[in-house]
Amino acid sequence: MGTYLDGRTSQNASYANSIAIPITFLNTPQLFGQVGLISQGVTTNPRVLLKGTISVTLPLALVGITITIVRGTLPTDPLVYSATSTFGLSILAPQVIAFSADDFNPPVTPQLTYTAFVSSNLLGTVRVGPESFDAILVSD
Repeated sequence: MGTYLDGRTSQNASYANSIAIPITFLNTPQLFGQVGLISQGVTTNPRVLLKGTISVTLPLALVGITITIVRGTLPTDPLVYSATSTFGLSILAPQVIAFSADDFNPPVTPQLTYTAFVSSNLLGTVRVGPESFDAILVSD
């Protein structure tokens, strides 16, 4: 691995069932994590390693939960990662969704900001915690 430059954590909820934030609009990204990385001193081959978890309770129906990560602060900023998990009718307990992503050779600016969003294709989904979003910037 290369030279360590910067790392950050966005910890919205540390424990199971410590929050109750409903997702109130269908297929609309809702922010759950954001980190800013100082990129001063970046050399060649910069890359950002991203990971996190989010826990949700689901309605008793077939539901798709989408996690998206952008380089920036808005859902319309450059997409770095997107994945949808589909859960069936028999899921009653909170579901923990873990993700890992990388951004290779991002444009080097004084600060790189990454934002994690969650969306649902069905009303009744509730964010219950824990929620965590981490980023580490490294270069050669």
